[in-house]
Amino acid sequence: MILVTTDYIDEKKLTTLGVVKGSTVQSRHMGKDIMSGLKTLVGGEITAYADMLNDARALATKRMVKEAESLGADGVVCLRYASSSVMQGAAEVIVYGTAVKFAE
Repeated sequence: MILVTTDYIDEKKLTTLGVVKGSTVQSRHMGKDIMSGLKTLVGGEITAYADMLNDARALATKRMVKEAESLGADGVVCLRYASSSVMQGAAEVIVYGTAVKFAE
């Protein structure tokens, strides 16, 4: 499965299959949340949240690819990610794009 942020794939004629998406809402363990709160006092990267968002992006992407595969897609173009806070310590990550099939 080819995933690109562009609206084309070099040297491929594309047939559009439709919009596909994947999402997840993730939170951190309470203990890590407390430690992350303390980290804000001294500054620096909050790795617990960075790791959480990386995991969330990977899971959302996996879900989107599964949806694209169910349509018979060879790739997804115009790929975009978005995230938002849904509550203290929890974030939603969504990925979406256009599923395409390579024309012959």
